[in-house]
Amino acid sequence: MNIAFASAAACGLLSAGFTAVTLAADPATDTQSEYSEIAPLAPRSLLLDAVMAGARMVVVGERGHVLLSDDQGANWRQSKVPTRATLTSVYFVDAQLGWAVGHDEVIVRSEDGGETWTRVHSAPDKEQPLLDVWFKDAQTGFALGAYGTILASGDGGVSWTQQTFVPQPLIPAAKSTRQAQAGDDEYLDESSAGDMHLNAIARAGDGKLYLAAESGHILRSDDEGQSWLELPSPYEGSFFGVLPLDGASLLVFGLRGHLFRSDDAGATWREISTGTVAMLTNGLRLDPQTIVITGLAGTLLVSRDGGSTFALEQQKDRKGISAALVADGGRLVTVGEGGIKVITP
Repeated sequence: MNIAFASAAACGLLSAGFTAVTLAADPATDTQSEYSEIAPLAPRSLLLDAVMAGARMVVVGERGHVLLSDDQGANWRQSKVPTRATLTSVYFVDAQLGWAVGHDEVIVRSEDGGETWTRVHSAPDKEQPLLDVWFKDAQTGFALGAYGTILASGDGGVSWTQQTFVPQPLIPAAKSTRQAQAGDDEYLDESSAGDMHLNAIARAGDGKLYLAAESGHILRSDDEGQSWLELPSPYEGSFFGVLPLDGASLLVFGLRGHLFRSDDAGATWREISTGTVAMLTNGLRLDPQTIVITGLAGTLLVSRDGGSTFALEQQKDRKGISAALVADGGRLVTVGEGGIKVITP
């Protein structure tokens, strides 16, 4: 697998050369599904997302790899997973119940903290990846990805249905502004929404949901994902991550080191200098004042003032970082092109 492509896929980019793994479309009746191989070097393979399941670290990546650590990232063991498709995102609602999504539109579900997994959905014939997954509680959640795909579940991820996706402008001026900047044919409307890749989803403390998407699109839902508003965008390039802060504040980030902050739920934005042109991939809040944003080419941005300014801490190996978790002593357990790596900012 091309490492550069797979890293980009974690952030929402697609490649014409991506190869689908053949899986049966109905996991309930499939008795010949492929399982991920237990590989001694899996902790050094391409890994694309990481999450806490209680006190346990769960990491996912290429070839269906799922890795678990119960000692703050010192040691890792691999779970057997019923797919060899690349897994791009993982989310746990508590210490036991979680989901991972990836290429072939695959979704796997765990009820024991990632020890074992069940494949609950796949659609390899569509040849499109899912790029993020989020659950409000043990029952209600969304998986999203390429070509405007939003799958919704109301039964804990056991079954999934396609959600109609037709966002509306937050304010009428939003449409004319984007048309003036990008041309009428590029403005997001009912005919083009299905072609827009949805890269990341996050929930703010006030219950609002935010989506980061390609071509400068930022979306917000005020009704728990039933409908979506397109926010005025400060940038025409793609966004690959969104990080809600306190109140109505949030950060969005993406191509060429672009990072923006809003303090009014996305109505207006200001750009934050990053000192890099590397793609930004993920964000992590360590405490109210300390925020870390990861990126390709070994990019690590650190804020110690609540996200008002960031300093670049360039990693010497320049290997792409897809995601990070915080461990004891302020250490970061990062995953990416170099597998698992521990960094002390």
